[in-house]
This record gives sequence, structure tokens and C-alpha cells, in this order.
Amino acid sequence: MTNQPHPSSFAPAGDSAAETLPATLDGSPAAPSPSERHDGWTPARQAAFLRELGATHNVSAAARAVGMGRQSAYKLRARLRGTPFDRAWEAAFASRFDALAEAALDRALNGVEVPHFYNGELIGTSRKYDERLTLSLLAMRRELVRKPKYDFLPEAAFETGDLAALADRVEQGPPEWRSNADAECKALKKAKKANGK
Repeated sequence: MTNQPHPSSFAPAGDSAAETLPATLDGSPAAPSPSERHDGWTPARQAAFLRELGATHNVSAAARAVGMGRQSAYKLRARLRGTPFDRAWEAAFASRFDALAEAALDRALNGVEVPHFYNGELIGTSRKYDERLTLSLLAMRRELVRKPKYDFLPEAAFETGDLAALADRVEQGPPEWRSNADAECKALKKAKKANGK
């Protein structure tokens, strides 16, 4: 699991602490969103959920980790379709796929150690290589690295699998995309500079 704040640290819906407005990535105050307060999905909680989703690849566990329910998470995603939150959700699942692809690549390159026994005793090992796995990975090579469809769209400012940057964007930025990719890039650079990255 990732190092996330304990769910009890999140202010309950309607609490005055939950109603303070965070600053966006470009430093301007975020506009209040009634949906963030009444259902409990604050930007901080959304970002913590996304980070946990990337670590566990389990919607139920990630929702529980931030004190929310699985159905509530899916409803939030449906409501925020096409926003930074939706893109970060995809990145969370892509990050787990990347780990699987790395493991498969390691098996294809290095094989699997196979033990050999005689009369119940280990007498040695050998390496077994799966040529079908190797051929499949080679055939899927282009599909393993996904790129945004259009460079001018605001989401093109973020790499497809950059969950950390997208989670920060969900937590600190406005809920909707900015007007274009340049505006998102400028805000991202400013945020990284402010965080010393």
C-alpha cells in the first residue's frame, strides 16, 4: 500500500475545514464545487484514492482506504468523465499493466528456472524460455506505449502513465481541463517548480 493519510484525517462533508478552497496549480483559488462537499469526494480524497488505486489496482480497496465506497467511486468517475480525474483513473490501471508487462518481458528475456528431481531429490535446474510469450510481446510492442490522440488537447500535457502528476493535478487544479495543452503545461511546470521537482 502507499503512504496515504488515514481516512479519519479527511474532514467530514459539511465541516468548515472541508469547505476551505484549495489553490489551483496556477495559484488561483479553486471554484467551489457543491458535488465535492455533499458526497465527500474532496480533491485531496480523490487524489489519495487515485494513488491507492495505482498501488493496488483494486477500486474497492482504494475506496475503503479513503473512507469511501466502491459504488461511490464509480459514480464519481461517471460524473467526471473526460476530466483530469478520469484520465488519472486510466493512468492508475495503466501503471499496473506496465508492471505486468515488465514481469512478462523479464520472463521472456530471462526464462523461468525449472527444478529437476530424481528420486525425490533436487539434482539441478535449467532455464525454460517461452517463445510464444516473446512473440506476443514483440507483436504488442507499439500498443504497450499509449500516446494521447491529439497534441493540442489539454490532457496531452500529461504522459499517459504519469499517475503522480495526474493525481497532483486532480488534488490541486480545477476539476475540469484548462483551455488547451499549453495552459496545462504552464501550470504543470509552475507546480513542479514550486514543489522543487
